[in-house]
Amino acid sequence: MKDFLKFTLATVTGLVLTFIVLFVIGMISIFSLVASADTETIVKKNSIMMLDLNGTLVERSQEDLNSILSQLTGDSNDIYGLDDILASIQKAKDNENIKGIYIKARYLHTSYASLQAIRNALIDFKESGKFVVAYSDMYTQGLYYLSSVADKVLLNPQGIVEWQGLASTPIFYKDLLNKLGIEMQVFKVGTYKSAVEPFTSTEMSPANREQVSAFLNSTWSQILEGVSTSRNISIDSLNEIANEMLMFYPANKNVEANLVDTLIYQNDVRDYLKQMANIDQKDRLRILNLTDMMNVKKSVPKDKSGNIVAVYYASGEIVDEDNSITSSDYIVGSKVIRDLRKLKENDDVKAVVLRVNSPGGSAFASEQIWHAVKELKAEKPVVVSMGNYAASGGYYISCIADSIVAEPTTLTGSIGIFGIFPNMEGLANKVGLTTDVVKTNKFSGLGNVMRPLNEDEKELMQMMVNRGYYLFVDRCAEGRNTTREAIEKVAEGRVWTGEMAKEIGLVDELGGIDRAMEIATAMAGIEHYSIKSYPDQEGILSILLNTKATSYVESKILKSKLGDYYSDFDLLRNLEQKAMIQARIPFELNAK
Repeated sequence: MKDFLKFTLATVTGLVLTFIVLFVIGMISIFSLVASADTETIVKKNSIMMLDLNGTLVERSQEDLNSILSQLTGDSNDIYGLDDILASIQKAKDNENIKGIYIKARYLHTSYASLQAIRNALIDFKESGKFVVAYSDMYTQGLYYLSSVADKVLLNPQGIVEWQGLASTPIFYKDLLNKLGIEMQVFKVGTYKSAVEPFTSTEMSPANREQVSAFLNSTWSQILEGVSTSRNISIDSLNEIANEMLMFYPANKNVEANLVDTLIYQNDVRDYLKQMANIDQKDRLRILNLTDMMNVKKSVPKDKSGNIVAVYYASGEIVDEDNSITSSDYIVGSKVIRDLRKLKENDDVKAVVLRVNSPGGSAFASEQIWHAVKELKAEKPVVVSMGNYAASGGYYISCIADSIVAEPTTLTGSIGIFGIFPNMEGLANKVGLTTDVVKTNKFSGLGNVMRPLNEDEKELMQMMVNRGYYLFVDRCAEGRNTTREAIEKVAEGRVWTGEMAKEIGLVDELGGIDRAMEIATAMAGIEHYSIKSYPDQEGILSILLNTKATSYVESKILKSKLGDYYSDFDLLRNLEQKAMIQARIPFELNAK
């Protein structure tokens, strides 16, 4: 017995000591990351900026947190902030010691609107007379679109270029749910509002097929136009190349088709870059990665006017309350309202650029944010800059702004809402569960998922959805200074690209966040100002010590494994936490 107690005590002591050591190592790592983040990068002569793209692109990154999470989740891919990339390209343009930009294209999980924003920044960079070179062992279609802007596009002699066009392939869960005995009872307004189709159908509805086809063709035309201009290949030829699937042929076929310029091994790229930069082979070539560039000081004088242009990032699903360790993955209605009120009351803030990147979410939270944006607009100019998508609830919170700027491939519109209520009676029967009820009033039992809704309850649900839809339409009509009838013609839950949305009046201009900034400062009538990003990012220690850290890491792992299908899974997994009425895009942006 004594030996057993000694062994147990020794084991417990060992575990405690191990935990303490790991905790200390973790804290040292964290503080090391924080310290390194504050180290200024001095750019020396013969430097080149490298965009080593292998990971996921988000609106704003939290570099130290992402590094820690990558270690915790075993994910070797990086998380990049679009804001960091765009700012770094501008710094590289302005710095005389940087000779050019080297794109190392591997893999980037993002959408074409963000790729288009980076591509346009690279086009602007080239106006400085500096070069852009791209290399890859295997170009994904998205990264080829980005890299095609380069002066020289390099490919491994055994590499491939993915160039095949776009397709959207939703997964339908209806038959699976039927086998489980689960029925999704749906209430919606809008012929094109098909967000619930994966749970109620086995294929696309004609209306959904129509809008997906229109969206894909609009996006593909933007890709074709960009590559055609950069590579001097006709659009007809690019479509023919896509139909040939050159990725199955030897790499030199890509040179013959003018998709790439040179076949070269990665080991020889450094010498190639020296030639492009007119650097002697014996001299040193300095490569600055994205982290280095983030720590390069901007070559602009410090503004003393006191004027601030606020860039407020609203990125992710719109929710009533925060269900995550950090709100960076969500647009939390209650938090955004508080933040916008503070910006309204801050006399130094002369204009606000609201950066929206959202597929929508809670209709209730969207209405609250809409009202907060309206109140902010009454005090100072508000200009919306749309990211990959600002659809449904994302458009709801945008429509009241003074002006709306979208990328041509932004996914927007989707003016419509839906409600979904599960009926698990079939599942209960399968496992032998039964329920009974005693109630005082007619609708006292409403909300029981163990039975289907009766006709009176369905009527109430549909009435609520109808009311929400017409409120949404009225909000858009007020924001766009038009009539309900005019909005209804382009509503019905239909999704539009930014290019299409401009033609029908849902957005004002095509462009990126820089164009939104120009409009905002012009409206405010200011020439001198500083730019400040909001909301303030949460500190690393407070995030890691949060009691929800485990669930946050879990969600990161699931996202990395499920990819584009994570949102459908998350909707089912957290159905009880979702708002009853949703304003959400009718399909996930999983075009390839």
